[in-house]
Amino acid sequence: MRVTVIGGGIGGPVAAMALRRAGFEATVHERYDRVADGTGGALSIAPNGLQALDVIGVADAVRDIGTPMTAMAVQSWTGRTLAAFGSEPPQLLVWRGDLHRVLRETALARGIAFEHGRELVDVADRGTHVTARFADGTGVDADLLVGADGIRSTVRRLIDPAAPAPRYAGLLGFGARMARTGEPPTGGTMRLVFGKRAFFGYQVHDDGSGGWFANLPREEPLSTAEARATDPARWLAVLREVFADDRTPACRMIDRLDPADLVVTGALEDVPTVPTWSRGRVVLVGDAAHATSPSSGQGASLAFESAVQLARCLRDLPHEEAFRAYERLRRTRVERIIAQAARTNGSKAAGPVARVLRDLLMPLAVKFADPRRFTWQFDHRIDWDDVVTAAGGGVAAAGRAVRS
Repeated sequence: MRVTVIGGGIGGPVAAMALRRAGFEATVHERYDRVADGTGGALSIAPNGLQALDVIGVADAVRDIGTPMTAMAVQSWTGRTLAAFGSEPPQLLVWRGDLHRVLRETALARGIAFEHGRELVDVADRGTHVTARFADGTGVDADLLVGADGIRSTVRRLIDPAAPAPRYAGLLGFGARMARTGEPPTGGTMRLVFGKRAFFGYQVHDDGSGGWFANLPREEPLSTAEARATDPARWLAVLREVFADDRTPACRMIDRLDPADLVVTGALEDVPTVPTWSRGRVVLVGDAAHATSPSSGQGASLAFESAVQLARCLRDLPHEEAFRAYERLRRTRVERIIAQAARTNGSKAAGPVARVLRDLLMPLAVKFADPRRFTWQFDHRIDWDDVVTAAGGGVAAAGRAVRS
């Protein structure tokens, strides 16, 4: 069976590789006429995301481009530690441009084709197959179509014209990768600081290199294009001002940065729920189906999980049953993470009173909380060798279900 994958970012290549392992022929179609190597900010890949990549034999290649995060420390603007969490196995800090490159190169090495400059404009489900139509007037037929085209998914809108639009989280994102931070190593710990006026995260490696990110509260939405149109030096001045009172390295690291190296990631957004994940021979994966804000630290990992679970379901069931099983396996988990990230965003934009209460109560909440409250996201595992049933679960694999 042939599958058209729409979207060549993070989720698309992983979906294509998972489908290839399940016995499908997948081709990736990307709207941009260029690759995304070397662009974008940092992101984390959680242990659950690495396990999903392990299933398709990609995790080691991704580990080679990342830096382990063995712990996270949450601090107040005064420098007081509010909470600390170890991570075993470690999370991985990677740069989006490096991740794009590795995923694309690995997929190409496995014989998966990429077509660039292919902007999807319409999908026609013919019953026996599905046709994707592109802005350049071309089209392609396949047995199935997977929409892995991100938070502003065209495929999602074509499946359901009433699908919800992204929701602004009240924060703008910035970041930078630095060869010389001028700061002491953080010992594998990502430090997360609730500043008086903005949120700051940073990690410094043993050689003095590292990176940082900032979430700046802003009531009025600003598109990513508008944010990037602003002079980077102006943004650095704004960030320097909002972090001026914080007892953190924020201002020192900002002062060492060349404005040209500032990464403006733009508005933090999510989609709390997508009512319709599939229709006919078309299905959504990754941010197209379940977009969580970057505050979750799980966006890429959830996309990897969903890609692998979708491939398992299609391996074992006819496509309509497979799509239903896939959604049952995924919806509750991803929407819980989306909601938790939304609460985190609220804490990042807390006012003076809420900030004081947060800093007082967080240490107590962490001290007396059930550890599973924090680890359930990371403990998720996918057993590729289980056969997926129509009920959405799996049974120990003694053989393979017949796929239609």
